[in-house]
Amino acid sequence: MAAVEFRRPDRIPVQIHSSSAGLYEHGQKLLDLMLECGHDFGDLSGLKLPQPPPEEFDADGKYHVIKTDEWGVKWEYLIYGIWGHDLTHPLADLATLATYKAPPPPALSGPGWEAAKVSAAQHRQQYFNVAWAGDLWERMHFLRGYEDTLVDIMSDTPEINRIADLITERNARVIEHGLSINADAICFGDDFGTQQAPIFPPDVWRRFFKPRYARLFEPIRRAGTKIFFHSCGQILPLLEDFAELGVNAIWPQLPLFDQRELARRCRELRLAVQLHPDRGELMQRRTAQDVRDYIPRLLENFDTAAGGSWLYLEIDPGFKWECAEALYETAIALRG
Repeated sequence: MAAVEFRRPDRIPVQIHSSSAGLYEHGQKLLDLMLECGHDFGDLSGLKLPQPPPEEFDADGKYHVIKTDEWGVKWEYLIYGIWGHDLTHPLADLATLATYKAPPPPALSGPGWEAAKVSAAQHRQQYFNVAWAGDLWERMHFLRGYEDTLVDIMSDTPEINRIADLITERNARVIEHGLSINADAICFGDDFGTQQAPIFPPDVWRRFFKPRYARLFEPIRRAGTKIFFHSCGQILPLLEDFAELGVNAIWPQLPLFDQRELARRCRELRLAVQLHPDRGELMQRRTAQDVRDYIPRLLENFDTAAGGSWLYLEIDPGFKWECAEALYETAIALRG
């Protein structure tokens, strides 16, 4: 909490994502490092190595699964533990919009909710507790199709507004659940950037998305709960908007920014930063020494020791083992 509030933490805060894909590829040696490091967002002691079902591999031993999610989108998965490719879109034909229903939100009463509330209370005794709220832009193009969604938003069609409102209403119910179990933060995620600039002109983003986020964020702000937002891509022109909306912390795609400039701007806006080391060039193509040099420099650029940022660790398929090992060993040493 200190890091999010720009107060000096008692040690370098760390958040670990226990990626099943990374654990499946690197096995026990990665699990051992994760357990040795530990993090501030939960107890990892019960973490086990993943065991994908044999039937999810084809005759050649390649992973291949097709599933339909709760929104009715069909997905193809070609790498275990990694996001798939959407194959079908329930709202590709807008004639289906009139009868389309979002999946039911989590219950706000009953045994499941009671158990979630008890679990969250136990979690918060020692760790920071983050609840997931959902996505908006990404859910829209999963349902409608990417190109059609882009065109519809730029044209501001009535139908695309109905789709956005349907998702917003459902996300609002998910937020109610997160607040009802007293989460420390509610997290959102939408990738709004390309490698060079936001996907949408800022005025379009402000017209279409900003009011909907304002509606979703209002009860969170009223409750005094933190708001986290993840967005890949170059989103520098939108940072002030996120701050105005009440976002407390962002998780950006660091390689697309000048780190010192991003750190300066976020400190001005009081946006804490989740520091995710470069998962492309650094972790897949560079050396262990490069990783050992990068992490202290990253923390220095963002003045992590003074508050306002924390280190995020995630090991994915394709990462060199020596780089993954160096990442964790450096984090363990800096954490003290």
